[in-house]
Amino acid sequence: MYAPQEDTLLLLNSVLAEPLPPNARVCELGTGSGHIALELAAAGAGEVVAVDIARRAILGTRINAMLRRLPVRARRGDLLSGVAGLFDLIVANPPYVPTCDGPPPAHSRARAWDAGRDGRALLDRICRDAPSRLAPGGSLWLVHSALCDPGRTVALLSEQGLTAEVVKKDEIPFGPVMRSREAWLRAEGLIGPGENTETLVVVRGTRA
Repeated sequence: MYAPQEDTLLLLNSVLAEPLPPNARVCELGTGSGHIALELAAAGAGEVVAVDIARRAILGTRINAMLRRLPVRARRGDLLSGVAGLFDLIVANPPYVPTCDGPPPAHSRARAWDAGRDGRALLDRICRDAPSRLAPGGSLWLVHSALCDPGRTVALLSEQGLTAEVVKKDEIPFGPVMRSREAWLRAEGLIGPGENTETLVVVRGTRA
């Protein structure tokens, strides 16, 4: 399970900086511990669905929701395949760390961060599939590293009919995973000599 870190908090604070729509129907993709889903429920969302492919994440989210007495429904599924209907808000902090290895094993913790050679294994799928699940006026919020080409995220969402833009940035030191891959990232030209920080970006796409 992915413990809440800088990217989670950056995404959550960006979403909460704007008023939630009345009785908002919300879906968090790749919920992990359920932190964002729970905070949005606490902030007054009308209905919150938290989705993750990992059984432990779903169990953890359900326990956290019970402990806090918040009406969050946790569903196991592959992105939006396990939920129905349209949403006013879809939020996601998907795996986005570039890796030279293949897909991580099913029960590996690396599933929470590894995302293929360009870091976009999940991002591209979300950009393709999530816009059609937004209600009129609804918005999709994504957080990922600037190493994963935010311009592509904006372009893909725009192609799906959303008004998309980078709304927030934050620079953070490399964590343990990034530090372990510095040599490979430099060899790939993704970071420069001596570079040891990464920029996180929040992208918002809104349906008219």
